[in-house]
Amino acid sequence: MSTTATANTTRPNSPTTDTTSIVTGQGRKLRRHTRRVEPIYYLFLLPTLVLFTLAITLPAVMGIFFSFTDSIGIGEWSFNGLTNYIAMFSDPAILQSYLFTFGFSIATVIVVNVIAFLLAVGLTSRIRFKTGLRTIFVIPMVISGIIIAYVFNFLFSNSIPAAGAATGIPWLETSLLANPDLAWVAIVIVTAWQAVPGALLIYIAGLLSVPNEVYEAASIDGASKSQQLTRITIPLVAGYVVINVILGFKGFLNAYDIIVGLTNGGPGTSTRSVAMTIIAGFNSGDYAYQMANATIFFIVAVLISLLQLSLTRGRNAL
Repeated sequence: MSTTATANTTRPNSPTTDTTSIVTGQGRKLRRHTRRVEPIYYLFLLPTLVLFTLAITLPAVMGIFFSFTDSIGIGEWSFNGLTNYIAMFSDPAILQSYLFTFGFSIATVIVVNVIAFLLAVGLTSRIRFKTGLRTIFVIPMVISGIIIAYVFNFLFSNSIPAAGAATGIPWLETSLLANPDLAWVAIVIVTAWQAVPGALLIYIAGLLSVPNEVYEAASIDGASKSQQLTRITIPLVAGYVVINVILGFKGFLNAYDIIVGLTNGGPGTSTRSVAMTIIAGFNSGDYAYQMANATIFFIVAVLISLLQLSLTRGRNAL
């Protein structure tokens, strides 16, 4: 029969791990690692935890609480149960805002990822000045969205109609922003112009992670460039595509500043996003009602985040 005895306890380089050595009857030594966090780490975590709780968690909990009331943001209030939530699902303005937001997000995700992927393929190929071109293409990412929106607002409202009048092109003479059926196209264009650089950087990282030996082997086998792209590159960077699509979709759901600068939700309410509807309700005293709207929107964002985790779990792309 072999006996087991604890010989000693040592501390490796990691400040959060204890290693216990166990000697068996045959003289063999086994190591058992037990994880223990130093109390000082909790002290370092405390300020961030307090700030996050006060700035994020507490307001969110209070908002969800008031979504079950008739509060206007100040003064007296009373509980009204699920009245706000029931009214939401029959409110044409809110349903229109969700329809626009999801349609806009899907269209922008497609445009952004197609353009960013094609640019990434070009900027990782053997071309001259690719470092300088990468710098140029990243510039829109560092400019404020509201500034970009005002610049494009001037272009769509003045420069392009003037160019259309000068060249005799009728469909250019009318501002795209004044057309309730096409104003969303302008928002997609401007949002994509700013969002492409972020997706581009992720795709470049993905393409650079593909070993050159794979392409060399494919070339030896007679694969053309298009075959290498469709049968090697795209499958190997599929993880990056999933991450870009879901991160982009979540970001576009919160669209606000570019829409405010371009159309301010117009013409009428044809381009009003969910975020704009919520903020407009807060400003008009519809606090509890829009809190219910914000709660539903939060649940949608959480579900999308869970979808992202399930799709990216197990991938080693990033």
